[in-house]
Amino acid sequence: MSVLRFGLTPKMKPVSPKRAAVVAGLDIGTSKNVCMIARLEPQAPQDVLRRRSHGVRVLGFAHTAASGMKAGSVIDLVEAEEAVRQAIDIAESMAGVQLESVVVALSGGRLGSERFVATIELGNGAVGEADIGRVLAAASRHSVRDGRAVLHSIPIGYALDAATGIREPRGMLGHTFGVDMHMVAADVATVRNLMLTIERSHLSVEAMVASPYVAGLAVLADDESDLGAATIDLGAGTTTLAVFSAGRFVHTDGFALGGAHITMDLARGLNTRIADAERIKAIYGSVLTGGSDERDMITVPPVGDDEREPPQFVPRAAVVRIIKPRVEEILEMVRDRLANSPFAAEPRARVVLTGGASQLAGIADLAARILKRPVRIGRPLGLSGLPEAAKGPAFAVAAGLLVYPQAAHLEHFEPRRTRQLMTGTGGYMARVGRWLRESF
Repeated sequence: MSVLRFGLTPKMKPVSPKRAAVVAGLDIGTSKNVCMIARLEPQAPQDVLRRRSHGVRVLGFAHTAASGMKAGSVIDLVEAEEAVRQAIDIAESMAGVQLESVVVALSGGRLGSERFVATIELGNGAVGEADIGRVLAAASRHSVRDGRAVLHSIPIGYALDAATGIREPRGMLGHTFGVDMHMVAADVATVRNLMLTIERSHLSVEAMVASPYVAGLAVLADDESDLGAATIDLGAGTTTLAVFSAGRFVHTDGFALGGAHITMDLARGLNTRIADAERIKAIYGSVLTGGSDERDMITVPPVGDDEREPPQFVPRAAVVRIIKPRVEEILEMVRDRLANSPFAAEPRARVVLTGGASQLAGIADLAARILKRPVRIGRPLGLSGLPEAAKGPAFAVAAGLLVYPQAAHLEHFEPRRTRQLMTGTGGYMARVGRWLRESF
């Protein structure tokens, strides 16, 4: 974890467009852990997914109950480690491989964006590789904050004198050279403990990435991200969002409210066990009432174990009346966060919902009314070998972790800092010992 000493999380080496590679993604959530292992194979550009240099063929998949997590952060290291190990073991067995490292999604730790602009003077008038390195380094120096760890450093566009929005500046002429840099950061304590959980499972962290960003990589067509779109990942413990504009990831935000809060509302409102409330939500969960909902009765088991206590019967409409206010609260918070982001300047941009809570019946229509945008449910695109159970929006983040290596080249990182991570890691105890020395 020496890389955290510089306020940076690990950055992975971009996958070569001409070579195949095996990658593993790990989505550690509040309610579930998902581990996917895939082989990336070079392919010709596709019509809908032009930016993908590789096809993704899933080799191993595991979906297990999470433990020791709350709102995307570790609250019990031993429980979290045990649950993560279980998911990794199942995926490894299915794929027939033994993992050394994983790409990890982060949804907690108060994810947030900052934009920085840096400028330099050009020596000979033409932009070279060294000039790009200098201006990116100048922007990166602004990113380090006490108590925060940088997950992403992505150049949004370059400027030469009065010309802005330049994508590829190499060889162009000018006097003043600038860059607009998007930085994504999270609380360093959340990052550190998530990394420790994984390293205690005898794995290294190849890269740590923002959950809504990789969800967008999985579910958005290239034209959607070019025209402007926002992915809203409705998880169990957190709701996070990512904004894409002109094909670039330009903003992220999040808050600790999600599907688990809906479950708790049901458990309290129906006076039943949390597990039974989760089952009722999965089967009958909706934000729309129908004509027969007052007549359709649902069996609600009692809280206690007393067999003499009979179950209660409530109309399906009662479930909707409990669920809908919480969903409206979450969507209204999303609306306010989007209003304070670059998304507000994209009047025709659409919203794509992912995450387990996006499976509630009628949520897309409700979101369209509250956000005043076209809304659809997002499912992973362009992955082969994905089990039927993993093709829904609840697995968008895990699927996006397998796509991310193809987008890693968009990130900026300073080689000196990366070498701190890439040197020999030694065994598990050596890594923990180094972490203890550097953290306390």
